[in-house]
Amino acid sequence: MLRSAHVTFRALVTDLDGTLLDEQGRVHEADADAIAELQRRGVVVTIATGRMFSGTRRIAREIGVEGPVACVDGSHIADALDGRERACAPIPLASADPLLAGLARHRPVTYVFAHDRVYHDERGEPFLQYVRTWSEELHAVEDVLDPAHWGAVPSIAAVVGIGTEEQIRGVADHIAEAGHPIACAAFAVRKAGIEGVWGMVVRSHGVDKGTALSWLAEHHAVSTEEVVAVGDWVNDIPMLRAAGRSFAMAQAPDTVRAAATDVLEASVATGGGIREAARRAGLL
Repeated sequence: MLRSAHVTFRALVTDLDGTLLDEQGRVHEADADAIAELQRRGVVVTIATGRMFSGTRRIAREIGVEGPVACVDGSHIADALDGRERACAPIPLASADPLLAGLARHRPVTYVFAHDRVYHDERGEPFLQYVRTWSEELHAVEDVLDPAHWGAVPSIAAVVGIGTEEQIRGVADHIAEAGHPIACAAFAVRKAGIEGVWGMVVRSHGVDKGTALSWLAEHHAVSTEEVVAVGDWVNDIPMLRAAGRSFAMAQAPDTVRAAATDVLEASVATGGGIREAARRAGLL
């Protein structure tokens, strides 16, 4: 459903993995060229991603983003140039105990995202290739579920779990029953080399890519109606709904397609999603 036929769009917010980046983590050439032309025309281009800032900054600099970028699905916003933190919404300390109890009971492989690092223990080694796309700073500890370790890193932006569907749903149910203000997204992982497992992302309640898009729009003095958003996965749904016009990549699941105003012909395999979205929105 097209929301605003007569709006002049002034900004574009893009996801990274599955949207701007190919399966090897490289910026599609057609999209890099399109972004350079958008910036030449005065269009704001920025990023909203599930990655941490350390896994985002290089890409932001590569495509010429000089202002704030939204990371960890909106839980952390930092400046791409100087690294200065602009906004942060860590998991509340009061919610750490029930979350930790659920993880200890159901035992998925667990990663703790804090201070722009990913903390893991020996059980996390098999999935590090998957996790390192989110952050370039990986830090091994003896037991990532040790309460003493959690107390030493109080500003936890997110917790990621990987395991069986039963393990992941068990933790999600435990969190829901505890009734604490934390958000939990559980999903079947679709990543080459680790098929057949489930994942979950836990972060503070009330922040997502939609709130990030609103923050970025206000920072750049544009309305959300003047923003084009492009994404491909379930964590992109809030920003696709918040933007004045939004595009789901061709490979996106049906729930993501339904949240966007438009579905692209371009996919992560072909590249060119940003270029196609910009052209269809009248930006190019």
